[in-house]
Amino acid sequence: MKLTPAQKQTRALVQAAAAVCEDKKGLNTRILALDAADSGLSDFFLVTSATNERQAVAIADEIELRLKRDFGVYPNSVEGRRHGEWILLDYVDFVVHVFQSERRAFYDIERLRKSANPLTPAEFDAELKTELTEKTRAARTKAPVKARAASAKPATKPAAELKRPAKRAATAKKTTKKAARPSAKKTRRSR
Repeated sequence: MKLTPAQKQTRALVQAAAAVCEDKKGLNTRILALDAADSGLSDFFLVTSATNERQAVAIADEIELRLKRDFGVYPNSVEGRRHGEWILLDYVDFVVHVFQSERRAFYDIERLRKSANPLTPAEFDAELKTELTEKTRAARTKAPVKARAASAKPATKPAAELKRPAKRAATAKKTTKKAARPSAKKTRRSR
């Protein structure tokens, strides 16, 4: 499956947000790869749990800060920060849900999105690594062809030869300025 640059960036953002969840001790972090026909706008849901309100706010704040600092990306909207029971960060291509454990059990988003493919952050990383290795193998098989094509190209001119016309043009400007000065002096003398 070929990914567009926008899809690659979305995956990198989801991966960074999942890393924040792990750093801040989020519980049972899951990435839901949503079905394109079922999801509408978003490609991924990142769902994690916190043990209390402070931890939920800390996780959400750190996700927002890290994505802003590292990628220059801001959430489209943020909901629930004041109460801290369910904080939603909407980045359009993916949505982060930070729940307190009781609320997560009550709403059970994973059950609501049955068509989604649930992944742990480690499985998500492994999926990205397999894509990278496939690209590397494909690039290596094409590399000998590129090497042959590069050797068949004609040699380029040395840098010294490329600079000579620029020097000539600079000296030509100097000579035209010098030539213009004496003629101006001659006209003054004739008056």
